[in-house]
Amino acid sequence: MKSDPATSAAPLRALGGALRSSEPVRAVPAPSAAALLLEEAADLLVVHLDFGAALRTCERAWQGLAEEPAGASLEVKCSLCVVGIQALAEMDRWREVLSWVLQYYQAPERLPPKVLELCILLYSKMQEPGAMLDGVRAWLQYPDNQGLPEYRSLAELHLQRVLLPLGLLSEAEELVVGSAAFSEKQRLDALQAVSAARQQQTHVHSGSEETRTLNQEGSSSHKFLSLLTLLRQLWDSAVSHFFSLPFSKSLLAALLLCLLVLRFDPASPRSLPFLYKLAQIFQRIRDAVSPPLCRLPIQH
Repeated sequence: MKSDPATSAAPLRALGGALRSSEPVRAVPAPSAAALLLEEAADLLVVHLDFGAALRTCERAWQGLAEEPAGASLEVKCSLCVVGIQALAEMDRWREVLSWVLQYYQAPERLPPKVLELCILLYSKMQEPGAMLDGVRAWLQYPDNQGLPEYRSLAELHLQRVLLPLGLLSEAEELVVGSAAFSEKQRLDALQAVSAARQQQTHVHSGSEETRTLNQEGSSSHKFLSLLTLLRQLWDSAVSHFFSLPFSKSLLAALLLCLLVLRFDPASPRSLPFLYKLAQIFQRIRDAVSPPLCRLPIQH
């Protein structure tokens, strides 16, 4: 039985169009070992959810790529990083992501745009944008990266996810004004975002100052009230102790107090009326605080 020529030639047409009998058949290159390991790592990550095995498979693939030329398999290298980043994040080892990718690219300015974008998004989501600050700075300042089509989007991402959350508003303005990757409208929108962040920062700062002032005033008032309470307790204790003394000792204490506070001479004739009145006052106080004597009936 003979096969249909049109059917047998269909796969070849899909690869390179209709072939003439005189043209040699172009063989499809076999996938490299790194590409096969990439497929295995993606399968372990997505299907089997074996994140540790996926990460180890990516590292095995990177070891094989070290023997290939520097410019070969750029897409495979980038894809291996994407799978490895996802595996580390799934294992809650996201803090190791930046150091893990830098061991293969040696410097942050050499990171592929897609890998850098994933790192920014990951550390921003985990509330640690400062970990990417120096790396993104180096990448944006590298001359070879400034002509890439992804440069503007990464600069905007750096502005929104790193500089503004960290409060680095002056650096954000310098990035927007000094970069030629922004159009006028994009530059205006970015500057408005920086201005809004500055207003919010000023409002938060003034609110914290008011809160600090109120706390200081409240602390001073609390200390003053505590001092008044202490003085009152001391006064009550002194008065109680004063009235518990015998009359002669009370009078002597009053005289000493007058000598110390009023500084008058008790031997002076001008002081006699004051001393006489003071004695009368103490006599009345003594009669008021002393219990009356009970009279006993006289027995005949």
